[in-house]
Amino acid sequence: MALATFFCCPAREGRVSLARVLPTYNRRTVPESPDLSVVSEAFHAALVGRSIVRAEAPAPLAVRGTPGELAALISQPLTRIARRGKFLILDLGRDRIVVNPMLTGRFQLAAPSVKRPTKTAVVLGFGARPSGPPSDAAAWTRGAEWLPPDGDEVEVRYRDPTQMGKVYLLPAGVERAVPGLDDELGPDVDDPALDLDVWRARIRRHPGELKNLLKNQAFVAGIGNAYSDEILHAAGLLPFRKRSSLAAEEVDALYDAARTTVTDAIDVLRRRVPPTFETQVRDFLAVHDKGGTPCPRCGTRITEVKPGGFVTSYCRGCQR
Repeated sequence: MALATFFCCPAREGRVSLARVLPTYNRRTVPESPDLSVVSEAFHAALVGRSIVRAEAPAPLAVRGTPGELAALISQPLTRIARRGKFLILDLGRDRIVVNPMLTGRFQLAAPSVKRPTKTAVVLGFGARPSGPPSDAAAWTRGAEWLPPDGDEVEVRYRDPTQMGKVYLLPAGVERAVPGLDDELGPDVDDPALDLDVWRARIRRHPGELKNLLKNQAFVAGIGNAYSDEILHAAGLLPFRKRSSLAAEEVDALYDAARTTVTDAIDVLRRRVPPTFETQVRDFLAVHDKGGTPCPRCGTRITEVKPGGFVTSYCRGCQR
């Protein structure tokens, strides 16, 4: 997934103007934990401390909420942006917005003067903020050239050509289910609370093939098609093996691979994604979508199959 393009306002001395950058939309990739982690950190740094001054839904089918609830967002300050699994969560002064981009949802942060991309479904305009980025902004975002100037208005645009993704408006005091988020989501793969003992206990309750296990959001949140391939390659395990076939040391190796793969990917994306957040960076992955090329670990040609239309890539030489 390409998640967000930060189009900064007109160029100023010492700043990079991104208004001329045309985002590339990649339909083959979908958002997973590393992609959304980088976007949530960037959005948090760029927007927290600003209040909503405009709320529009050009494609209202993507919105779960009423026009009145959308209008009620105006004047509310943004206090936090975070990721949970494959969801982006915006906490406001009173209400909350949850976005599930699914397969084709994309975000853009732009100056209001920048032309909106086609298939824009929701637009949130944010005003100036009196101070700089929040004190809890991720270290890698501090002083970044792509940060919108504090004195300027900015817009967040959510676009989705298929409208498969959804923007959930959650007013205070209103009970509205967010499918897949509420009680159905397992711990995030990079959650410090997901230690090895918790992993061992959870994996015993989830049978099936390993790739499907990693993609099961009730087992662990945030992993999808691409990073499940990467985790299994790092662990040296075949995607179609059954969980019940794993030895104790293989269960532990899968845990280590999951944590390391996601953490390392986030570090890479923090360096590689800015300033254009919408184009998803996947060229650094070891095996996913690289069928026919040599395995970087053993040199065996990578095998690629497409069960259900989704690419599964693995190495027959070093995955068992």
